Amino acid sequence: MLFLPTTPEEITGQPDFVLVTGDAYVDHPSFGAAIIARVLQSRGFSVAILPQPDWKTATDFAKFGRPRLAFLVTGGNIDSMVNHYSVSLHKRKSDAYSPGGQLGKRPNRAAIVYCNKIREVYKDIPIVIGGLEASLRRLAHYDYWDNAVRRSILLDSAADLLVYGMGEQQIVEIAEALASGLEVQHITFIPGTVFKTKDISFLDEPLILPSFRNIKDNTATAKKEYAKSFMLQYHNTDYLTAKILVEDYSTVHVVQNVPAAPLTTAEMDRTYTLPYARDYHPMYKSDGGVPAIEEVKFSITGQRGCFGGCSFCALGFHQGRAMQARSHKSIIAEAVNFTHDPAFKGYIHDVGGPTANFRRPPCDRWSKESPVPCKRQCLAPKPCPNLKFDHADYLKLLKSLRELPKVKKVFVRSGIRYDYMSHDPRGDAFLQELCKHHISGRLKVAPEHVSGKVLENMGKPGFDEYKKFSAKYEAVNKKLKKDQHLVPYLMSSHPGCNLDDAIELAEYLQSVGHQPEQVQDFYPTPGTLSTCMYYTGLDPRTMKKVFVPKTQRDKAAQRALMQYRLPNNYEIVKNALVRAGRKDLIGHDPKALIRPAKQPVAKNSTMKPSRKRR
Repeated sequence: MLFLPTTPEEITGQPDFVLVTGDAYVDHPSFGAAIIARVLQSRGFSVAILPQPDWKTATDFAKFGRPRLAFLVTGGNIDSMVNHYSVSLHKRKSDAYSPGGQLGKRPNRAAIVYCNKIREVYKDIPIVIGGLEASLRRLAHYDYWDNAVRRSILLDSAADLLVYGMGEQQIVEIAEALASGLEVQHITFIPGTVFKTKDISFLDEPLILPSFRNIKDNTATAKKEYAKSFMLQYHNTDYLTAKILVEDYSTVHVVQNVPAAPLTTAEMDRTYTLPYARDYHPMYKSDGGVPAIEEVKFSITGQRGCFGGCSFCALGFHQGRAMQARSHKSIIAEAVNFTHDPAFKGYIHDVGGPTANFRRPPCDRWSKESPVPCKRQCLAPKPCPNLKFDHADYLKLLKSLRELPKVKKVFVRSGIRYDYMSHDPRGDAFLQELCKHHISGRLKVAPEHVSGKVLENMGKPGFDEYKKFSAKYEAVNKKLKKDQHLVPYLMSSHPGCNLDDAIELAEYLQSVGHQPEQVQDFYPTPGTLSTCMYYTGLDPRTMKKVFVPKTQRDKAAQRALMQYRLPNNYEIVKNALVRAGRKDLIGHDPKALIRPAKQPVAKNSTMKPSRKRR
């Protein structure tokens, strides 16, 4: 398949759109820029791709000339600040979305920088901003890297319109509106978009959020207002019941339209069967390609959305809780295409989405005929009585895929909600099939912690759910005579987690003889309930105070306790245990985490060192 044009020589005449992206150009449906470009192409619009332009000058932004309709701008598949910095604010060593994994191919706050460079060249060209970086920063948000509340990215970028969510429907409506001659400032009616205006009198019953002036300061009062604002946004992400949201900036209002409706199965199928090249652009071959393609080249996206409700996850804010699933026919056709690729070795790396075993709406309230506002979580702390469980459809799909000629193995590497599986009366059948056919030695699941109050803050089920699942998983593998293990994802320093909770987690790890190879420290990224807790010190659901581990000492102690066996962590663990009054965990008892430190021999000691017998 042909790639979309990336140079002026590859396009005839003036393109309708120039799509600027902070990622290298990978024409694959796991990359948002590729989806948006191919959707527009399928509707008859011409699109030129401008990947990772040189932002130090404006030259690259003028290379295609003035597009007929607009510039489209995205920071890339992930937020550029997350892409560049670890949670400890150290610069990362590589960028999987750049050729050869090179750093420095995009600026910090890429979407803002790109838009401002475009404005240097074309003062009045319409600019539409989208992608994850824009979606999660669409209204005022706490920014971990500035340690401050920043205003909507729509204002800082000087863009005209912002698309939030996945964007296929919005971008087509925007393109058709612009093509019809409608000026961009009048495109105020499209669900899933954010615009700015001085006059809000034409809006239909909007919900007014606390103003930016009232939430931006680092005061207790402002933080309470910020928490209130966040919850109003959090409760208005369901497309059936959400209201228009308005945020006041004194001289202008930022208006968030209601979310776009989820794609139907037929629309999902069309999106994923567009003529993607399914590879990185050949211009990156001399650099060794683009690393991010490796995990997804032979993976299949089967669905979108997630009703899991984890506090630290932004999926509900970006994709929403409504499930969108492709048909079996579409997914199987994609798998069959894999078998014609010379690079395919017979292994489908993944079939799933944000949560692999969610392929249907959680309950009947998602029916368009009877939308019901709902503020409760589907799974935590206990499953909602209205929640409907279904693994039959996913089981049938996996079975069809693994029976295809030339397919040796179909892996499931997307997240699995073990609590959803455990509460399904037919969940044992799914677990049997999973262990028998779809695991490569290890199954990764995410209990995240052991402390009940920490798990409650995380929006996760109680730890007993994990222990029950772990026992069942072990029994199934024993019956199948398979040596397959559970790998639990665990998180340190989440809001609400104090030193006692961290020690409780370390004691559990000691009791089961497990030490994580890597420690996941909580990362406060835009759009999550946990980030709101981190910034405000409040649980926005209850407005009660929450302890937040922010100091380097607290965070280092929680990380070290999860890897208490490492020699480099000894002093940190020892000091943490002493500080918590848990010296009982220092000693030779089988339940102790560390041994007492060896006492150095005094220089004037008459004792002679013992010799080992030969």
